[in-house]
Amino acid sequence: MLDKLSLMGSGPKVITDRLILRPPRISDWEKWSGVRAESRDFLVPWEPVWTMDSLTKASFRARLRRYTRDAKDDTGQAFFLIDRKTEDIIGGITLGNIRRGVAQTGTLGYWTGQRHARKGYMFEALCGLIPVLFNEFGLRRVEAACLPSNIPSSRLLEKVGFSKEGLAREYLCINGVWHDHLLYALLRTDRIAP
Repeated sequence: MLDKLSLMGSGPKVITDRLILRPPRISDWEKWSGVRAESRDFLVPWEPVWTMDSLTKASFRARLRRYTRDAKDDTGQAFFLIDRKTEDIIGGITLGNIRRGVAQTGTLGYWTGQRHARKGYMFEALCGLIPVLFNEFGLRRVEAACLPSNIPSSRLLEKVGFSKEGLAREYLCINGVWHDHLLYALLRTDRIAP
């Protein structure tokens, strides 16, 4: 019954060499909260403020309801990165702010658990997911943003094939403070890393 809160079966599944990218489901809560808890200090500088109940099951359910609503409204889709061997949750990617009509654009956000960082998982995940976003989701442009101080994220986006388009002043509120962000985009006609 609780899996009705999830996106189970309503979103695409992407399989790469080491990963399965699939929509989150309620049964993921324990593994998700575990990797997020152990990575808290690693993630906090790059994310919105973590509330006291951020990792509770109730908060996770609310997150799944939001993901489900976004998928139903065609404004977003969430994916967890699952290790194919261990079935551990490595991280997540969220496609949000999908704009249809004359835009056909969406914005990516992503995170990786600290012990899985710098091992190529997010690069592999993005390279596997982006063709799906262009072909199955019908997007023609995918955007992403990162703090100028987040050099690993900038390098990741450029390695995948994103182009830096500029600096957006006070673009997002990260860890309680409004920060400038570097804006990146990838077009359907751009070359994606192999």
